[in-house]
Amino acid sequence: MLSRIAESLFWIGRYLERAEDTCRIVEVHLQLLLEDPLVNQEESATTLLSVMGSPVVETPDTAEVLRALCYDGASPSSIAAALGGAREAGRRARETISIEMWEAINTTWNSVKGGRLQRMRPASAFKHVRERCAVISGTADQTMSHDEGWHFLTLGRSVERIDMTARMISTAAVTAGTSAWANVLRGCGAHHAFIRTYGGVTTDRDAAEFLLLDRLFPRSVVYTLHAAEVALNELDQHVRRVGFDDEAQRLLGTTRSELEYCPVDQILENLPKRMVGLQRICAQVSEAVTSRYFTGAEAASWQEGN
Repeated sequence: MLSRIAESLFWIGRYLERAEDTCRIVEVHLQLLLEDPLVNQEESATTLLSVMGSPVVETPDTAEVLRALCYDGASPSSIAAALGGAREAGRRARETISIEMWEAINTTWNSVKGGRLQRMRPASAFKHVRERCAVISGTADQTMSHDEGWHFLTLGRSVERIDMTARMISTAAVTAGTSAWANVLRGCGAHHAFIRTYGGVTTDRDAAEFLLLDRLFPRSVVYTLHAAEVALNELDQHVRRVGFDDEAQRLLGTTRSELEYCPVDQILENLPKRMVGLQRICAQVSEAVTSRYFTGAEAASWQEGN
């Protein structure tokens, strides 16, 4: 497969996951402000913008959060920028992705461009973007051959999901609100699965454990690390009897093993710092994949979270 096509598919996966998860993170932030009147809005906005890697202005408020993370196409952390990036990457890989997938991406972009997203109510805008991203992902899974291209798409989606889940966990870990973890579970679409697993009486420790370590929930960090490993294994055509020479595989496998075999209490100590480390691993994995598979391709424009 041409390196530029492989890179485009990788970034389609990343951009779409970033748009969807940014919706989830901002929605959790707004819900927390609504439910807990004691939360300092300026401090909460500053923390969120910092976690998302967006420049923090003096005295940020909810309007600034929505501008920087949702509507402003010039902001690299925004939903609008991510969807625009997905469309551009789809255009570059037009001969590889299915007609149905391209139509789904293009329809999504046309539904939000020109400030249309901003004219919706935030809750409606978030729901629209999440549903459209789900449509694109489902269309890709059902209409693309599960060959190298599909594995690059899955790899990009998995790397971005790990990064964004780490950011979401960070927002809960540094928030003093009593409902922070419950909102994060809802934001990850994990609340129902979590209640079924742990029952009615739960703690913040249980929520963090579920989002980090559950092997069956598809948005947990451990599950997604494994999915990324599987995609890389499928892309590696060499049968190896000893070790790995792929730096991305080594990073993912080491990180997953450290999480799975480390005592839970030790993982939960200084959780925000650990999540920053996990985001750093995602950046290193992306660089390793780029170095191995995309050399010679035109670099994708990405300024945050790569």
